[in-house]
Amino acid sequence: MKRLVAVAVVLISSCLWAQDKIVIPDVKLGLWETTITSQMSGLPPIPPDALARMTPEQRARMEAAIKARSGQPNTTTSRSCVTKEKLEKGGTFGQEPKNCTHSVLESSRSKAEVKFACEEEAMKMTGTVRYEALDSEHVKGSTDMAMSGNGRTMNASSTFTSKWVGPACGNVE
Repeated sequence: MKRLVAVAVVLISSCLWAQDKIVIPDVKLGLWETTITSQMSGLPPIPPDALARMTPEQRARMEAAIKARSGQPNTTTSRSCVTKEKLEKGGTFGQEPKNCTHSVLESSRSKAEVKFACEEEAMKMTGTVRYEALDSEHVKGSTDMAMSGNGRTMNASSTFTSKWVGPACGNVE
C-alpha cells in the first residue's frame, strides 16, 4: 500500500506538465532523486477480483495492517531521468496515468498548482498538486488526493523534494 501511494504521487506529479497551459519548469536535465513523505487514512480501493482471491483471514489481516499504519508517515526515495524529450512530451519524474483531466490554477517557470481527476480501471483519484522549482537543481511540492472505488475511499497527503543528481542518468529511465 505504501508503494501504491508513492507511485500515485509520482504519477500525479508528472501529470503537471501534460497540459498545454503548464509551463515547463526551469530545471536541469539528467538524473533526479525524489523523496516523498506521505500519510494516508481510510481503506484503499482494492479491485473486486483481488479481494475475491483473498481468504477472509487474509483480508482481515490486510485491513488491520492498513488501519494500524493509517496516519503514520511513510518516506520513499526514487531516481528518474529527466530529458528534454520527456519534458517536451509532458513527462518528468514518472509516468503519467492515462485517463486524467487537469485544471491548471497557477503555472509559471517556477510554480504550479493543478487540480486533477484520474480514472484507472475501477479506481478514481482526485486531488491537487503544487510544486515550486526553488532553483534549477531543487524542486519541492505537495499533493492532496482521494482514491475511491469498490465502496472504499483512501485519502493521502504528501510532500516531496526532488534534487538534481547529475547530467548522466546511467541505466535509470
